Amino acid sequence: MKYFVNEGCIGCGLCAGICPEVFSMNGDGVSVAIDTEVPESALDNAAEAKDGCPAGAIEEG
Repeated sequence: MKYFVNEGCIGCGLCAGICPEVFSMNGDGVSVAIDTEVPESALDNAAEAKDGCPAGAIEEG
C-alpha cells in the first residue's frame, strides 16, 4: 500500500509526527509521503495519520 498527500495539505505536521517512516515535511512546509510501499511495520501508524489529518489531505493508493 502507498499513501499520497494531496494539495489540501495545510502543513500541520501531524502525519510526520505520527508516522515519520512514511511522511515528512518538505521545504515548502507541506507534507510528502515516501514514494515506495509502506513498510508493514508502519501500516498502523500511517493509517492513524491518514485518519487524523485535519485537512483530509492523505489518500491511499
